[in-house]
Amino acid sequence: MIPDFIDDQNLLWPILPPGIWDADIEEVKTRFALNPKRLMLFEGLYRGAKNLFQAGCLEIFLDGSYVTAKPIPSDYEVCWNAEFVDADQIDYVFFDFSLDRYNQKKKYHGEYFPDFQTERKSGMPFLEFFQYDKPSGSRKGIIRIKNFLKDGRQNDN
Repeated sequence: MIPDFIDDQNLLWPILPPGIWDADIEEVKTRFALNPKRLMLFEGLYRGAKNLFQAGCLEIFLDGSYVTAKPIPSDYEVCWNAEFVDADQIDYVFFDFSLDRYNQKKKYHGEYFPDFQTERKSGMPFLEFFQYDKPSGSRKGIIRIKNFLKDGRQNDN
């Protein structure tokens, strides 16, 4: 369940409290796809997650201004668990980090990072890096979405 935002005078927008919060894809849609821009971002997230899950990814971690109270976020970021992913089935764009991940943003409206990769400036793995607000350094929450597909189809359970 996604908790309520917390507000801090050091932050631009209210954020999720620190931690990794489990949610299914429908809860993410209900909570965050609140206007046309956010819906467009959600649709890209859904397509990207579906491709990763079809390739064997067990879970993704959602971050960025999309999971804050910012009314019009520019995009979202995802850290994806690469452990069981079949590289032959994954969209090649998830490995394209050129031009600040332009092709990822163009196709899915967000940025995707495998969990084994580290953020250059901090040296932290992306899963850890995502749990800090960049401007303030405050800890913040992110959302874990587990694979919602079963045998290549959306699991309705």
